[in-house]
This record gives sequence, C-alpha cells and structure tokens, in this order.
Amino acid sequence: IPRSVNYHFTRQCNYSCGFCFHTAKTSYVLPLDVAKKGMKMLKDAGMEKITFSGGEPFIKDKGKYLGKLVKYGKEELQLSSVTIVSNGSLIRESWFKEFGKYLDIIAISCDSFNEETNKKIGRGQGSRSEHVKNLIRIQEWCNKYNVLFKINTVVNMYNIDENMAENISILKPIRWKVFQCLLLEGENVGKEALRNAEPFYVSDDLFKKFLDRHAHLDCLVPESNDKMKDSYLILDEYVTLCSPRPEVNDGSFIVPTKRVDTALSKSGFDENMFLKRGGVYKWSKPKNLYEW
Repeated sequence: IPRSVNYHFTRQCNYSCGFCFHTAKTSYVLPLDVAKKGMKMLKDAGMEKITFSGGEPFIKDKGKYLGKLVKYGKEELQLSSVTIVSNGSLIRESWFKEFGKYLDIIAISCDSFNEETNKKIGRGQGSRSEHVKNLIRIQEWCNKYNVLFKINTVVNMYNIDENMAENISILKPIRWKVFQCLLLEGENVGKEALRNAEPFYVSDDLFKKFLDRHAHLDCLVPESNDKMKDSYLILDEYVTLCSPRPEVNDGSFIVPTKRVDTALSKSGFDENMFLKRGGVYKWSKPKNLYEW
C-alpha cells in the first residue's frame, strides 16, 4: 500500500548541492492534469500522504504549479497530509497566503547555519546567499499561516563537526530529519552522474558522532543509508516509481498504464523498512499549531 509517496515532479533547481541525488538530467514537468491523474490513482490505491520535492519544487511557474497540486491533494483528494521539501530560496509570503491553508508540513533543507559552509556545499547563490535568513523567515510564515515546520539536514564532510543544537532549539521544528549523505549510482556517483558526491560522503562512525552530539534534541529523526534503502516510494517527473537501487528501475509507469499494483511490485519498495524507520507519524496539522 503506497501510504506515503514522494513526488519529485521536477529535476530543475537553482542550487548546486554537491551531494544531490535527484539531479537535473531533464527539464521535463508533466502537464498538470496528468500529474493530478497520477495522484488520484495513488490515492485510490491507498496513498494518505504526499510529499512534493525536486529539484526545487518552487521553481516551476514561481510556485503556482506546486500550489495547484497542493490544493488538489488536500481539497479534492482529501489526503491526510500534504508536504513540501524545498531549499526555501524561492518561497514568498504571497504563496503562503494563497496555498498555506492546504499544506500540512513544509520541510526546509538546511545543512549548516554557517553561510560559508552552505556555499561550499552548494546551498547558496554567490555573494547574495542568505540561506539561513530564508530559513528563519519561512519558520515565521509557518507560524503565521498554520503550517507545520520541519528541517532536513544532510550530514556530509563539510558540516560533520558542526554543532547545530542551539539553532535547532531556537527554530523548534516538529521534526529534524538528519540524513547520512547517500551515494546513488547514476545520480551523484558514477559515469552517468551529473554530480560526484564521494567527497561529501561520511562513514557510519562519523555519522554516529554527529547524531551523538545532538541526541538530546527530541525532534531529531536520524536516517542512515541502511534506513533509507528501499524505504521510500519515489515518483519521478514522468510519474514513474523509482528505487534508490538503479538495478530495479525499469520504468514502472503509473500513468498511463493504470496499474499502480504492477508499478509497486517492481519498485523495490520495502514496507517493513518504511515502518521501521518511522515512516508513519503524526503528519496532519491541527487546526491551531499550539495544539501540536
């Protein structure tokens, strides 16, 4: 059952993070009606939560395309959770005013609270880089428009020694998802890859040291490479269910085949690992954030 699906509807991005595992190999984005059709088929198959990601999901039509999918997921499909993962740089308050009511959670990627480190990683736009300022601004908008705020961090060789505890405590995300840098053949490592993430990779021991440094934070949700493996249902820009393992990716199209079950059986998805890593949690926003 595809209870939780991550829909990477675009590969385009305005950042150049060195470890990115969903790189800009194409500029394709589905027509809106076809994307909605895929979402409807997944809902009919049991989807409860959808997470829109990229690339950078706000890059298409200045966030309007994303907003229409968010509204459709909550208003028409009545999904229990509609979530976005973004780098935060293209988000404007006007978007929250129009679409915030349909959004449960927004997760902003933040790998460092040091702008120089962010630039080294690729989360920046030259001398104008204000990644941390954007993060704080979005947290304030989430409070204002009743959207749950989450932070995602990829632990890599540039931030491995950073202590982020104080800033995380101040921002108070509902979840702080901390990932071990992941190497994916054909995406961020290997001959066909547009990135080489090997210099960013950290060992299990180094990853554990980062986690130990922040273990006192209740919002910490760690994900090692082992936990990530096969535990995500990833939908790409062609509405194809993908796997973190390239050897099982054979083009399991949901649209227009109309066979979600067939696509799921070929996706390599491990439902037990999904549950083991805590894939199901309290993912719907309350009517008032103070009730969380």
